[in-house]
Amino acid sequence: MSKQRVLTGITTTGTPHLGNYVGAIRPAIEASRDTNNESFYFLADFHALIKCQDPAAVHQSTTEIAATWLALGLDTDNAVFYRQSDIPEIPQLTWLLSCVCSKGLMNRAHAYKGAVDANIAEGEDADKAITMGLFSYPVLMAADILMFGAHQVPVGKDQIQHVEMARDIAQRFNHIYCKKTPLMTLPNYQVDDNVAVLQGLDGRKMSKSYGNTIPLFLPEKKLQKHINKIKTNLLEPGEAKDPDTSTVFQLWKAFANEQQTAEMRQAFADGIGWGDAKKQLCALVNEEIAEARERYEDLMSRPADIEAILQQGAEKARAVSVPMLAEARKAVGIYGLG
Repeated sequence: MSKQRVLTGITTTGTPHLGNYVGAIRPAIEASRDTNNESFYFLADFHALIKCQDPAAVHQSTTEIAATWLALGLDTDNAVFYRQSDIPEIPQLTWLLSCVCSKGLMNRAHAYKGAVDANIAEGEDADKAITMGLFSYPVLMAADILMFGAHQVPVGKDQIQHVEMARDIAQRFNHIYCKKTPLMTLPNYQVDDNVAVLQGLDGRKMSKSYGNTIPLFLPEKKLQKHINKIKTNLLEPGEAKDPDTSTVFQLWKAFANEQQTAEMRQAFADGIGWGDAKKQLCALVNEEIAEARERYEDLMSRPADIEAILQQGAEKARAVSVPMLAEARKAVGIYGLG
């Protein structure tokens, strides 16, 4: 049985936080150890330019995110870990796909539609501040996926459309250029309904856009200070508390085993004080990430070593992308004259 090829993109904006770790990084790293899969993980720095036009921030985020995944145990022997911009075949394939992709498909992209709707609601020109990057990035995403023949693309529910668009574009390319022997593998999205979505300091979804995150690799004292900021009610120690409406308990469940979860649920019923609960939460989180934090700090002091790992990954990735692009170019009629 041939291996399933699984591809995961990691946008290089911002500093990784606990929500990223629990919802995406931890399950993805566990999946990277599955020898039944051929896993590709890439730092989507081209995509980052759509959201961020601060060069220093993009560069720093790329370093931090690469160090985070490596520190947490990404198996780079079993998985291919590379930076998108190190694969020069990606922009070329993006153009080939753009030439078969209908504008109407891009008009329906959620991010673009959302930006247009927001402009209209504010009485502005529909395309105010909308770049071609925002408009056409689903084609770049399709190139990321189709270049490597991904069978499965793990995504959140809000990202399903991108995989469906990649599939539509692949079908169109195959229909026009490769009717006898399809070149593009049709990808499928993979949604894990059991992945936790962590609440942030204010009880909303933990997100950089809300400014309510807890950075993943804070030193222990700073981690405690952040956890102390979690919004709670005014119930005093000794008064029973509802764990199912508590951000503190929700974070606890994301790091605890079944016994620890049951014990904390009972502690809430017995009226544990918020300060004590937050102190125990900090200790639990710190226990899981302490060793990885040391590895992260060490890696951040050695950026050249991170770069070397990314270049090794790019070499492995290009062993796939170079022949794939050659086939795509041949299919459309762009190849040597000899």
